[in-house]
Amino acid sequence: MEKNGLIPINKPTVPDLKCILEEYQEVFDNGMLTNHKYVGMFEERLKEYLGVRNVVCVSCCTSGLMLVAKCLGLTGEVIVPSFTFPATVHSLIWNNLTPVFIDCNPETFNLDVDEIEKKITKRTSAILGVYIFGNPPEMDKLENLVHKHQINLIFDSAHALGSQFKGKFAGNFGDAEVFSLAPTKIITSGEGGIVTTNNDDLAKKLKLARNYGNPGNYDCCLLGLNARMNELSAIMGLKSMDLLEDSIARRHNLVNLYKTELGKIEGINFQRIRKGNRSTFNYFSILIDSEKFGMDNKELHLALEKKGIMTRVYFYPPVHRQKVYKKYYYRYKNSLSWTDKIADSILCLPLYSDMGEERVLRVCEAIKDSP
Repeated sequence: MEKNGLIPINKPTVPDLKCILEEYQEVFDNGMLTNHKYVGMFEERLKEYLGVRNVVCVSCCTSGLMLVAKCLGLTGEVIVPSFTFPATVHSLIWNNLTPVFIDCNPETFNLDVDEIEKKITKRTSAILGVYIFGNPPEMDKLENLVHKHQINLIFDSAHALGSQFKGKFAGNFGDAEVFSLAPTKIITSGEGGIVTTNNDDLAKKLKLARNYGNPGNYDCCLLGLNARMNELSAIMGLKSMDLLEDSIARRHNLVNLYKTELGKIEGINFQRIRKGNRSTFNYFSILIDSEKFGMDNKELHLALEKKGIMTRVYFYPPVHRQKVYKKYYYRYKNSLSWTDKIADSILCLPLYSDMGEERVLRVCEAIKDSP
């Protein structure tokens, strides 16, 4: 039970401590905390689960995105949504790339694929897509676009381990996808990230780049950084894979309960998951029409907080309105209308894999009683 009866926005899904102690003891005894066997074992397990040719474990999703951009040799401009976590765009700036923000689809919250071609120029080297809350983008349209314009396609798949597009696992699309294993994700390795790619040459570069670009003789052959995953994180991730499918199934059941209870309330709408796709529901969000519901998202957030229910106005502010991206704002303040509207009306509700149905019902009753 949560401390003091509070309902958190999320909780990490972790394996039982007893099932990892033996491997932890082995690592403590041999002193091989990094660059050893468990990272490789974790990569093999992920390859088998996802059906992808290559998996490269890294220290976090952000470092993975940074290294993918570097190893692909991206230059100039990259098309990216503004409705995303800031690290998506940070990875571009760290590579001296210029983000070109694209509006989001008002139903799926993912980047609006139909608007992308208008933003492609001679300076465009890639599209960086995002699975918002685990919801797959329109992969077929995106892959047709990059093929037509001969540019790269990469994905911030931080929320998407276990997501599927038309039955195919996330991790198999574009040039590379990068997942997060931070504590807020569907499973965690404490901290960590995963890069997947079907490009063998890119995978080789990434394995060098995560270790400073050092091939083993300290004569670095490319510009890398320290983005290694340690052995203890790999063990936790490896054991957590046994929990993944059950976690996704539980979240789907809880989301269905949320939708049943809240779907009849005027002024509340949900993110659309296209037919044939599977979201992990790393977060479960509602959109609030303040005129119909009786209060806006920030007012509901505060009302629920007083009742011991933690929620998050997320992603807010969108990237193009954040202080660090101020110099880009003038270009987009009138062209990202749906991004602004979604960010100003969204609220993420508590959802985690071992959350009981009674807590979902408590959240729903609190929402019903709030206006």
